[in-house]
Amino acid sequence: MAKYNRVFVLVVDSLGVGAMPDSEKFGDCGVNTLQHISESVDTFHIPNMQKLGMANIVPLKQVEAVEKPLAYYGKLVEKSSGKDTMTGHWEMMGLEITTPFQTFTDTGFPPELIKELEERCGRTIIGNKSASGTEILDELAEEEIATGKMIVYTSADSVLQICGNEETFGLDELYRCCEIARELTMKDEWKVGRVIARPYVGKKKGEFKRTSNRHDYALKPYGKTALDALKEAGLEVISIGKIKDIFDGEGITQAHKSKSSVHGMEQTIEVAGTDFKGLCYVNLVDFDALWGHRRDPQGYARELEKFDEKLGILLEELREDDLLIITADHGNDPTYTGTDHTREKVPFLAYAKQMKEAKDLGELDSFAVVGCTVADVFDVAMPENTIGESVLSQLQ
Repeated sequence: MAKYNRVFVLVVDSLGVGAMPDSEKFGDCGVNTLQHISESVDTFHIPNMQKLGMANIVPLKQVEAVEKPLAYYGKLVEKSSGKDTMTGHWEMMGLEITTPFQTFTDTGFPPELIKELEERCGRTIIGNKSASGTEILDELAEEEIATGKMIVYTSADSVLQICGNEETFGLDELYRCCEIARELTMKDEWKVGRVIARPYVGKKKGEFKRTSNRHDYALKPYGKTALDALKEAGLEVISIGKIKDIFDGEGITQAHKSKSSVHGMEQTIEVAGTDFKGLCYVNLVDFDALWGHRRDPQGYARELEKFDEKLGILLEELREDDLLIITADHGNDPTYTGTDHTREKVPFLAYAKQMKEAKDLGELDSFAVVGCTVADVFDVAMPENTIGESVLSQLQ
């Protein structure tokens, strides 16, 4: 069996590759994020993903499948009940989520929660509805700046988000209010997956722009994951992007915040140039946040092309004893109705320079294939009560 000293797992946030068997129960019919993007643009150039085998996973209009892909390829089927970021990532590292996290998309947050949050923070709340982050700023940011009121909103995800202008509201105050919101939303009836601080700059409509000082206050995973097992075995677990927030710091030895998905890939390339033994776990969020939720297939396609360019550089940087895995955490079909994530299978590409002949792995029965395979690389046992099986023995 091949021996690897470093594993890089890249999560292309929301890059689904087709509807799950139960997608209709989630309101998602005929969804396919990657395929529909390829059908929505005049040009789509992703040569590095193409040679690895991405177009062998799902037919793409602009990109031909290759006869001999460099990577083992397949699809991962989600076992958990949900289609959100935390469910996808937690399952990836071995945890099955049987009860979906609470969402307040249709109704906003209950009056009791809003009242308590207002009293504890000392601010009147405006908003309290499901909205896009940019739309809510255009609608309410001028009022927040003028009055000191606080914008609270949600989305299709299990989140409570609070906006604050960096100049007038202040980052410290925004983080304080978010910490209070996190404490309140630990109650079962209000329990959301994440409270998110959404700082922004600008003084009037049309100028508002969110900044990279976002901070996520996530629930702790309900059990130990592959990340904990690796860390406890003395291995490095380097997170890039929002991975640390998603796992609330559990199992992480070193963390890097990213300003964008391009920046996240640049950080990954930089880490690839260093000596370490263990996992580099990367989330690239812009695909989801900037393009999927905003239903912009053209923007999504261009972001994938930028990713592909950086991927080419990373492939050159990889060492003989490195393993690269590319996957996603859910779908977000930018051609579908609404603004919600879409319940989809996700891609699985596994590549190493020492591989002899890559093959089709077919459909694998859980996202936890990722964490189990990484643990297997380092001969580390997965924690008790986790799911999934390694495919390391198939990667020759």
